[in-house]
Amino acid sequence: MAGSISRRKLAEYVAERLLAKDKQVIEQLAAYLVDTRKVRTIDLVVREIESALMDRGVLIAHVASTRQLTDSIKKDIRALLSGETGAKTIYLREKLDKSLVGGVHIKTPSATIDTTIKNKLQQLKAAKQ
Repeated sequence: MAGSISRRKLAEYVAERLLAKDKQVIEQLAAYLVDTRKVRTIDLVVREIESALMDRGVLIAHVASTRQLTDSIKKDIRALLSGETGAKTIYLREKLDKSLVGGVHIKTPSATIDTTIKNKLQQLKAAKQ
Protein backbone atom coordinates (compact mmCIF):
# COMPACT_ATOMS: atom_id res chain seq x y z
CA MET A 1 0.00 0.00 0.00
CA ALA A 2 2.75 2.47 -0.84
CA GLY A 3 2.22 5.87 -2.45
CA SER A 4 -0.85 8.07 -2.37
CA ILE A 5 -4.16 6.32 -2.93
CA SER A 6 -7.56 7.99 -3.06
CA ARG A 7 -9.84 7.36 -0.08
CA ARG A 8 -12.40 5.72 -2.35
CA LYS A 9 -9.87 3.30 -3.86
CA LEU A 10 -8.51 2.53 -0.41
CA ALA A 11 -12.04 1.87 0.87
CA GLU A 12 -12.83 -0.41 -2.08
CA TYR A 13 -9.67 -2.42 -1.41
CA VAL A 14 -10.33 -2.71 2.32
CA ALA A 15 -13.98 -3.66 1.79
CA GLU A 16 -13.01 -6.45 -0.62
CA ARG A 17 -10.37 -7.77 1.77
CA LEU A 18 -12.78 -7.64 4.75
CA LEU A 19 -15.39 -9.59 2.79
CA ALA A 20 -12.68 -12.14 1.97
CA LYS A 21 -12.13 -12.50 5.77
CA ASP A 22 -8.62 -10.97 5.61
CA LYS A 23 -8.10 -9.69 9.14
CA GLN A 24 -4.62 -8.33 8.37
CA VAL A 25 -6.09 -5.62 6.16
CA ILE A 26 -6.92 -3.53 9.23
CA GLU A 27 -3.28 -3.56 10.32
CA GLN A 28 -2.22 -2.74 6.76
CA LEU A 29 -4.69 0.15 6.65
CA ALA A 30 -3.41 1.51 9.96
CA ALA A 31 0.19 1.25 8.78
CA TYR A 32 -0.67 2.99 5.50
CA LEU A 33 -2.41 5.85 7.31
CA VAL A 34 0.56 6.28 9.66
CA ASP A 35 3.14 6.07 6.84
CA THR A 36 1.29 8.62 4.71
CA ARG A 37 0.51 10.83 7.71
CA LYS A 38 -3.23 10.58 7.11
CA VAL A 39 -4.25 9.28 10.52
CA ARG A 40 -6.50 12.31 10.98
CA THR A 41 -8.64 11.13 8.06
CA ILE A 42 -9.55 7.83 9.73
CA ASP A 43 -13.20 8.83 10.28
CA LEU A 44 -13.56 9.68 6.60
CA VAL A 45 -11.87 6.43 5.59
CA VAL A 46 -14.19 4.41 7.83
CA ARG A 47 -17.24 6.11 6.28
CA GLU A 48 -15.90 5.33 2.81
CA ILE A 49 -15.32 1.69 3.80
CA GLU A 50 -18.87 1.45 5.17
CA SER A 51 -20.17 2.92 1.92
CA ALA A 52 -18.11 0.46 -0.14
CA LEU A 53 -19.45 -2.41 1.96
CA MET A 54 -22.99 -1.12 1.39
CA ASP A 55 -22.38 -1.25 -2.36
CA ARG A 56 -21.65 -4.96 -1.82
CA GLY A 57 -24.82 -5.66 0.18
CA VAL A 58 -23.32 -5.31 3.66
CA LEU A 59 -24.78 -2.54 5.81
CA ILE A 60 -23.20 -1.23 8.99
CA ALA A 61 -25.74 0.80 10.93
CA HIS A 62 -24.86 2.93 13.94
CA VAL A 63 -27.69 2.66 16.47
CA ALA A 64 -27.88 4.89 19.53
CA SER A 65 -30.44 4.45 22.29
CA THR A 66 -30.81 5.16 25.99
CA ARG A 67 -30.81 1.49 26.93
CA GLN A 68 -29.65 -1.87 25.63
CA LEU A 69 -31.69 -3.01 22.64
CA THR A 70 -33.66 -6.24 22.98
CA ASP A 71 -33.24 -9.00 20.41
CA SER A 72 -36.76 -8.24 19.20
CA ILE A 73 -35.96 -4.58 18.57
CA LYS A 74 -32.70 -5.50 16.84
CA LYS A 75 -34.63 -7.86 14.58
CA ASP A 76 -37.14 -5.10 13.76
CA ILE A 77 -34.35 -2.62 12.99
CA ARG A 78 -32.64 -5.14 10.71
CA ALA A 79 -35.93 -5.84 8.91
CA LEU A 80 -36.57 -2.11 8.45
CA LEU A 81 -33.06 -1.47 7.14
CA SER A 82 -33.11 -4.50 4.89
CA GLY A 83 -36.37 -3.33 3.34
CA GLU A 84 -35.11 0.22 2.91
CA THR A 85 -31.65 -0.60 1.56
CA GLY A 86 -31.85 -4.10 0.12
CA ALA A 87 -28.79 -5.09 2.16
CA LYS A 88 -28.36 -8.83 2.61
CA THR A 89 -26.19 -8.57 5.72
CA ILE A 90 -26.72 -5.97 8.43
CA TYR A 91 -24.45 -5.27 11.38
CA LEU A 92 -25.61 -3.01 14.18
CA ARG A 93 -23.01 -0.94 16.03
CA GLU A 94 -24.81 -0.13 19.25
CA LYS A 95 -24.12 2.84 21.49
CA LEU A 96 -25.81 3.84 24.72
CA ASP A 97 -26.55 7.56 24.92
CA LYS A 98 -28.56 8.78 27.92
CA SER A 99 -28.89 12.28 26.42
CA LEU A 100 -31.40 10.95 23.86
CA VAL A 101 -34.03 10.64 26.65
CA GLY A 102 -35.78 7.83 24.74
CA GLY A 103 -36.22 6.37 21.26
CA VAL A 104 -33.61 5.27 18.74
CA HIS A 105 -31.19 7.07 16.42
CA ILE A 106 -30.07 5.01 13.41
CA LYS A 107 -27.37 6.20 11.01
CA THR A 108 -26.31 4.40 7.83
CA PRO A 109 -23.99 5.52 5.02
CA SER A 110 -27.02 6.80 3.08
CA ALA A 111 -29.62 7.88 5.65
CA THR A 112 -30.46 8.79 9.22
CA ILE A 113 -33.58 7.80 11.14
CA ASP A 114 -34.10 9.76 14.34
CA THR A 115 -37.05 8.77 16.53
CA THR A 116 -35.52 10.06 19.74
CA ILE A 117 -37.41 12.18 22.25
CA LYS A 118 -34.48 14.60 22.22
CA ASN A 119 -35.01 15.18 18.49
CA LYS A 120 -38.78 15.61 18.91
CA LEU A 121 -38.21 18.18 21.67
CA GLN A 122 -35.75 20.07 19.46
CA GLN A 123 -38.30 20.09 16.62
CA LEU A 124 -41.00 21.43 18.96
CA LYS A 125 -38.63 24.12 20.23
CA ALA A 126 -37.70 25.14 16.67
CA ALA A 127 -41.37 25.26 15.60
CA LYS A 128 -42.24 27.45 18.59
CA GLN A 129 -39.64 30.11 17.66
